[in-house]
Amino acid sequence: MTQFDCTTPVVMSFSNHDPSGGTGIQADIETTASLGCHSTPIVTALCAKDTRDLKDVLPVETPLLIEQARAILEDMPVKAIKVGFTGSVENIEAMHTILRDYPKIPVVLHPVTSFCHSELLDAPAIIHATQALLLPLATIVTPNLVEAHDLAQQADTIDACAQEILDSGCRHLLISGTKRSHNSIESSLYGPEGLVKHYRKERLQACNHGCGATLSAAIAAYLAHGLRLVDAVEQGQNFAWHALAGGRRLGMGNRIPNRMYWADRNSDTLNYQTEGS
Repeated sequence: MTQFDCTTPVVMSFSNHDPSGGTGIQADIETTASLGCHSTPIVTALCAKDTRDLKDVLPVETPLLIEQARAILEDMPVKAIKVGFTGSVENIEAMHTILRDYPKIPVVLHPVTSFCHSELLDAPAIIHATQALLLPLATIVTPNLVEAHDLAQQADTIDACAQEILDSGCRHLLISGTKRSHNSIESSLYGPEGLVKHYRKERLQACNHGCGATLSAAIAAYLAHGLRLVDAVEQGQNFAWHALAGGRRLGMGNRIPNRMYWADRNSDTLNYQTEGS
């Protein structure tokens, strides 16, 4: 009988390749590795993208996406699945089938609807397919306020928006940016009974690229470690906030989260101790 290394949880990530490293697969790999997990990235699309704009996108052919995912799921004990940018309706249909075959694995869905507003993609069809096929299979959905309204276009309040998304069948919903002030930003967690908890963080003034990808991947990593959902959400937000606070301006556009911020701190401490010895 095969013996697995149970100390390193495996997290599967469906998302795009973003060559800037701000979001997509690289964000998921860095986040899950930083939190002690092994990432198995399933590429859904190839993008030409910098720290400012999406310039082109080529969805992966669906048979290849299926082959990528099946190869891993039949080989490794995947503990959590994170779904980000999907690329096409056909890919969403394939993911729906795959997720239904593994109902015990928690699914974190980050609905990246911002890409869908590009003329490069069929936005209405992708959003509709996400609503119909992915939301019902999600353990938790993690949109920001704009993405939440894209998924619930008839809602006129945040609570109504949350209820419409929950009615689709997803079990929990975390909406980021439900309330903002000059000094703070609030997120809201909803469950089957409605509002569960508000979370308030210090508002960072710098604009980071890849906030949602970092948050959703962190929640998936904590779920893979076996944390309860509420605890995974809280810890995931803490990780994301520190990664954003340590973000670096590496291009001419938005900053990129530093998902290894803790390693930089340890390096600073080590350098200080070396210099002082």
